[in-house]
Amino acid sequence: MTKKSFNASVLPRMRAFAGRLIGRGDAVLVGLSGGADSVCLLHFLRYLAGEKHFALAAAHVNHGLRGKDAEADQRFCRQLCKELEIEFLTLKTDAKKYADKFHLSPEHGARKARYEAFVKLARKWGANKLALGHQLDDQAETVLLNLLRGTKAKGLGGIPVRRPLAKGIEIVRPLLCITRAETESYLQNNGLSHITDQTNFEDVYTRNWIRSTLLPLLETKQPQIKSHLSLLAQDITRLLEETSCRN
Repeated sequence: MTKKSFNASVLPRMRAFAGRLIGRGDAVLVGLSGGADSVCLLHFLRYLAGEKHFALAAAHVNHGLRGKDAEADQRFCRQLCKELEIEFLTLKTDAKKYADKFHLSPEHGARKARYEAFVKLARKWGANKLALGHQLDDQAETVLLNLLRGTKAKGLGGIPVRRPLAKGIEIVRPLLCITRAETESYLQNNGLSHITDQTNFEDVYTRNWIRSTLLPLLETKQPQIKSHLSLLAQDITRLLEETSCRN
């Protein structure tokens, strides 16, 4: 599956973590943007599907915001799925129109439109799980973002490993156990290409500032800060779930 140079501890960790989220008989739809994380997720789950015996397909949402670039992203995702012999589903939305209609920011509008599209595609294909490529760095960024905005305990729980999306459909995030660097290493060792969204490198949004400025600064004092924030999120989530059960 991978070259021997790839960290031998990463794949067992990925398999164990994903095995708690996906099992035999599941129908898993992967949200595929073409970025490094989603490509890593799709390729890994293709491998795992043969071992765990679950159905797998990919879904790409074109937000209609980036013109020819968005069309190129869609072609990339379609070609990748063709090469991996994975069924490809796609849907185009008008995120700007959606945001204007519900008085949302462009970022929030795109997110809401994307999830609605995923629900439609999941129901069309018959998926009971939607797998998304958020990883440990995303978790650390989310905890810090929520903290900066002012949050209650739930916000410190960060990105949930799993949550209901719609009736009969659950979101799962099998890559929350590995870092962004590890997803990139996975791609390199498997000879996989991906597309890059240049807005990830702009400090326009607070999350991008956290990613490019704040977290690197914190890492100079505590190199394991991302893992620590992820463990904090897990502890908070568990405590909230235990409290909810008692009530």
